[in-house]
Amino acid sequence: MRHLLNVSDLTTNEILRIFALSDDLKAKFRAGVREPLLPGRMMALLFEKQSLRTRVSFQSAMTHLGGSSMTLGDDVGFGKRESLADFTRVLSEMVDVIVMRTKKHQTVVDVASHAACSVINGLTDQSHPCQALADLFTIREHFGRLEGLKLAWVGDANNVARSLAMGCALLGVEFAVASPVGYDFDKPLLGKLKQKAPTSKFSATRDPLEAVRGAAAIYTDVWASMGQEAEQDKRRKDFADYQVTGKLMAAAGQGAVFMHCLPARRGEEVTDEVMDAPYSVVVEQAANRMHVQKGILAWLLGTQG
Repeated sequence: MRHLLNVSDLTTNEILRIFALSDDLKAKFRAGVREPLLPGRMMALLFEKQSLRTRVSFQSAMTHLGGSSMTLGDDVGFGKRESLADFTRVLSEMVDVIVMRTKKHQTVVDVASHAACSVINGLTDQSHPCQALADLFTIREHFGRLEGLKLAWVGDANNVARSLAMGCALLGVEFAVASPVGYDFDKPLLGKLKQKAPTSKFSATRDPLEAVRGAAAIYTDVWASMGQEAEQDKRRKDFADYQVTGKLMAAAGQGAVFMHCLPARRGEEVTDEVMDAPYSVVVEQAANRMHVQKGILAWLLGTQG
């Protein structure tokens, strides 16, 4: 039994296998075919945070694959009525996979340690593997390849950035980040990147123009994520020079695409001009969440071949 808690849980070949499954299932979806690879399988969605893309994409994915899903909220008393271990042991005897969107990464780790079924991280404060895999799938789809490309991240080293950096390292994509002082990648993560992919290319700078030069994709996220609302004013000041504008996109060179995991705060981390430009692939990214999560579910609950 396998879990997906971080991108680093996967090998390069396993990611490519998931992408191959996603390619096949997406092509069939476009042709009007919903291949029931997982008939009778049940997925539990256990969310501590609001969700649009993660919830709808996973529920749609499992339905298209012939299975069912249920969304669990306060009504089941998660973390309140009984111990995490007891809750998990019981739930995992009744479902085939648990998808979690939690405030603390340790919660997902603890659930996985007690579960009798596969657990997927749908978002934590440290990691967002499903988002990163869908993003890299989107880049691969757009450019026809991944190896040798460059992805530039403009913003802080948040959960999406951390997962993307690892995914890029495993798939041969150069990762460049531009962030203000105090919002850098931590040393343990940088060490893990080198451990998992010794030849990976990673660079950090304070200058967004330097980071985006030669990038195939420029990516940003909100300056204050859920749970960081108290830091909003400070972050607005700290990130004032890190907005993705048309000028910054032009600095990357012709053909670069803009990416955002959404929801976006238009006028803060990105301008309307960029969000609505022909080179913006934010809707494609969101749509690919469903297709890649089909690949993840088929891989985890299938043969993992």
